Amino acid sequence: MPGGCSGLKHQTYFDYETRLDDVLLRFKGFDLRIDKESHPYLKGATIDYSDTIEKQGFILDNPNANGSCACGDSFH
Repeated sequence: MPGGCSGLKHQTYFDYETRLDDVLLRFKGFDLRIDKESHPYLKGATIDYSDTIEKQGFILDNPNANGSCACGDSFH
């Protein structure tokens, strides 16, 4: 989504609204939906979940991000 000081930012959340043009990716036990505008920016990205003392939550590794801001919250 647009935002942050580098132009774009990743945001994961539970959304119960389904749009007909969403890209649907099926995994063991859950479906991941990506809006069609974001899909090209996320091709080749991997997502994992961490639950450690240092980090909790989803971790997204996006090879399409050319750079990020100093705080790491946004990318371009």
